[in-house]
Amino acid sequence: MWRAAFLLLAASLSVSLARPRLQPLSSEMINYINKLNTTWKAGHNFHNVDYSYVRRLCGTMLKGPKLPVIKTLYPTCKYINSIRAFGAAEAISDRVCIHSNAKVSVEISSEDLLTCCDSCGMGCNGGYPSAAWDFWTKEGLVSGGLYDSHVGCRPYTIPPCEHHVNGSRPPCTGEGGDTPQCLNQCVAGYTPSYKEDKHYGKTSYTVLSEVEQIQYEIYKNGPVEGAFTVYEDFVQYKSGVYQHVSGSAVGGHAIKILGWGKEGGVPYWLCANSWNTDWGDNGFFKFLRGSDHCGIESEIVAGIPK
Repeated sequence: MWRAAFLLLAASLSVSLARPRLQPLSSEMINYINKLNTTWKAGHNFHNVDYSYVRRLCGTMLKGPKLPVIKTLYPTCKYINSIRAFGAAEAISDRVCIHSNAKVSVEISSEDLLTCCDSCGMGCNGGYPSAAWDFWTKEGLVSGGLYDSHVGCRPYTIPPCEHHVNGSRPPCTGEGGDTPQCLNQCVAGYTPSYKEDKHYGKTSYTVLSEVEQIQYEIYKNGPVEGAFTVYEDFVQYKSGVYQHVSGSAVGGHAIKILGWGKEGGVPYWLCANSWNTDWGDNGFFKFLRGSDHCGIESEIVAGIPK
């Protein structure tokens, strides 16, 4: 028995030692991942950006305060397939639509959540997903579209940046800007008032970290917010079902999970990222389902609108 355990340990150590330490964002890492011929393909998503910028994208604080756990036993909503700034605002927008039977179609303001939720964390530098949903139930959130959209009470005011060499946006940098101010007012010319524009949650909760529970929650109530540990190879994702094969941990990251499926027999969660539509598969990615890979099934939060 002990000899078998020793051989197993020795084998795992040899695999670990055989895995090379590759430069993040490098062609060498991409080639290494693709030569392994696993369940996904890597490619260049970020060019000419500081690695510190990528680290800033992973500001979600994992293993934070927990909401009450709920164990649970949809209409056409146009924003479900959109790529926006925050997983919480995306999923809340979807659920407002779903639970109104598509009578209320609204983009919940990422700006309002980012700037006004003091309990969520550190603004632009990251925070706790559970606190965002709790804030929605207690304080409410107004409407607000993407940057320069002129949609809603408080549209997003931070301009997007360009990950690629050639693009219409300014280049991304590693330098973090200040979090905008919390303004309890809508943009000029918008009606109704800030207070009247608020949308509230009736309840917010943690979903049990069981695949069937997460699936049923999505099926019954709509997309959820998840979070996981990002490794350096995830940054290079292009297609297929992601699983960690190379690189060190970068940080925590929150995303929207809107479905599931199988590709080549490999089970996955279908997720929407917030790193622009030119990242990954048009802003979306598939993530290994069923083994709590990188903690993806341990940080699921959601809520029901009023």
